[in-house]
Amino acid sequence: MTVRPIRLFGDPVLRSPADPITTIDDRVRMLVADLLDTVQVPGRAGVAAPQIGVGLQAFSYNIDGDVGYVLNPELIEVRGDAEPVDEGCLSVPGLGFPRLRHPWARVTGTDLDGRAVDLSGEGLMAQALQHETDHLRGRLYIEGLEPEVKREAMRAVRSAEWFSL
Repeated sequence: MTVRPIRLFGDPVLRSPADPITTIDDRVRMLVADLLDTVQVPGRAGVAAPQIGVGLQAFSYNIDGDVGYVLNPELIEVRGDAEPVDEGCLSVPGLGFPRLRHPWARVTGTDLDGRAVDLSGEGLMAQALQHETDHLRGRLYIEGLEPEVKREAMRAVRSAEWFSL
């Protein structure tokens, strides 16, 4: 089992859009295995490849015991008015803030065998699908906070024990 360390706010890999996966090789298979191992640590709902230092479009999820992964995911549909939900991020540890998210989301992509993957859900699954696809575009959840909340979040990040310039 390889639980990879999580990259923290300020690491450039978290701000860079991830590249599509064009070839399934041993490197990609190992990435998926590491993503699956890393997301199964208690308290984790999702891990995007950039969070473990890999700039490729892949993420794993662990929602109510349903564990899986998606390669080259695309957020293709959201439903319902965006509503505030408490959100946190492994790359911004120990902090959580209200973030607007749609109550239902759908992502499509592929698996290691090139088969289509179609994931959808509401609640925590919808939140995770939106959150993880944001990571693959080089966006952290803090960027989507309301301006006043974002200022509060940035103050908290700068004073966090784990934060370094």
